[in-house]
Amino acid sequence: MRVLIVEDEPYLAEAIRDGLRLEAIAADIAGDGDTALELLGVNAYDIAVLDRDVPGPSGDEIAQHVVASGSGMPILMLTAADRLDDLASGFEIGADDYLTKPFELRELVLRIRALDRRRAHHRPPVHEIAGLRLDPFRREVFRDGRYVALTRKQFAVLEVLVAAEGGVVSAEELLERAWDENADPFTNAVRITVSALRKRLGEPWLIGTVPGVGYRIEAATDPGAAVGDPRR
Repeated sequence: MRVLIVEDEPYLAEAIRDGLRLEAIAADIAGDGDTALELLGVNAYDIAVLDRDVPGPSGDEIAQHVVASGSGMPILMLTAADRLDDLASGFEIGADDYLTKPFELRELVLRIRALDRRRAHHRPPVHEIAGLRLDPFRREVFRDGRYVALTRKQFAVLEVLVAAEGGVVSAEELLERAWDENADPFTNAVRITVSALRKRLGEPWLIGTVPGVGYRIEAATDPGAAVGDPRR
């Protein structure tokens, strides 16, 4: 999952970003409305966390932009005001949820995950494919009934691959969805993470490599097949 945080208080924004990363949620920060609109134009986000009072276009204007785009991306508003009129106006603009400052990071994470489950494409909360069972809410993975312990980044990569339901996901898309905007586009982190993930999941290899294209979940039967070779 990748989240856009629009917050003009640097320490708060960084604390939110760091806390979300611990939950395997990639997050980018925009300190003002103009930066937020620019990031929304070039990156695909699953959820927007918007402070209503930011320099430039306000959180309300950003929310209106998101709604007008037709992306269906959920919006969580952050605000220092808790008056009913303020909450009502935010919901009328298009906010899906509200959180009043100050708040506990754990509550923000729970609300983000709840919004993620209710996204427009209505993904089921638990994904199953090729004997693999991934529960994004409990952060658990099982293969043929066996629990598989994964690092946060391995889980994030697997979540993207499983959501593709056997479709090919490019290294660039994995980098975009499981890392954040600070990731080096020329890094070999994706290849290394996928290789380690294959080994964690065990044989027969479930993650296949489509040369020159990307990776996908597949029911491989030959552990030595090149398409699933953990060295690739």
